[in-house]
Amino acid sequence: MPSRVEPSTDEEFAVGFPENVLAKGERVERSIHPHWLTVALPTIVGVLLAAAAILVAVVTPDDSTGNRIQLIAVVVLLVLAVWLVVVPFLRWRTTHYVVTSHRVMVRRGIVSKSGKDITLSKITDVSFQQTLLDRIINAGSLHVESAGDSPDEDFANIPNSNDVQQLINRLIDEDDLRRRGHLGSSAGAGEDGPDAPESFTTRDPDGRRDRPELAEERRPRARRGSDES
Repeated sequence: MPSRVEPSTDEEFAVGFPENVLAKGERVERSIHPHWLTVALPTIVGVLLAAAAILVAVVTPDDSTGNRIQLIAVVVLLVLAVWLVVVPFLRWRTTHYVVTSHRVMVRRGIVSKSGKDITLSKITDVSFQQTLLDRIINAGSLHVESAGDSPDEDFANIPNSNDVQQLINRLIDEDDLRRRGHLGSSAGAGEDGPDAPESFTTRDPDGRRDRPELAEERRPRARRGSDES
């Protein structure tokens, strides 16, 4: 029996995410970055570049030629460090996967930003995939299918991807129940008065509103009315 994924507080997961994009009454359930192993390789590269800089400083002679070699080496290593270390780290840090009580959001970009919002009511399927390495580090990729013309969205390197999938599915069910309850209360407030058009609803034996009346059910009554006239 799968364990229930409990909702999480905004303070725990929404750190670093601009909450001013949230609608009134919307709460953040999970705000995460890709798995930290995404930046493991750039971290190793950074250590190797630092070691190379130290090695160049040690082996080059302490003269004008050696200083020139050291300067060139430092410039080259700094360019490589920005390209291979700093940029991947910033890309990881500025990628947000956010699950709220109303939608699933993704935000990406260091300088230029891009993002996508998928409302829970439009999500038709949520699946996850794990490789052997993903299972070892407890990560995976989520595939979110949505209705309409919008393309599906893939969330790569999600920590605890199985839990996130269960969380989204639970929120979809809660959102559906909330929408049904809101529509039911709106219909009840608008049509339960003495002048409510009975031709549009049917009632059960207790007199409660049941469902919209079908066209097949209206035809016999209309036929009886014409016969009586």
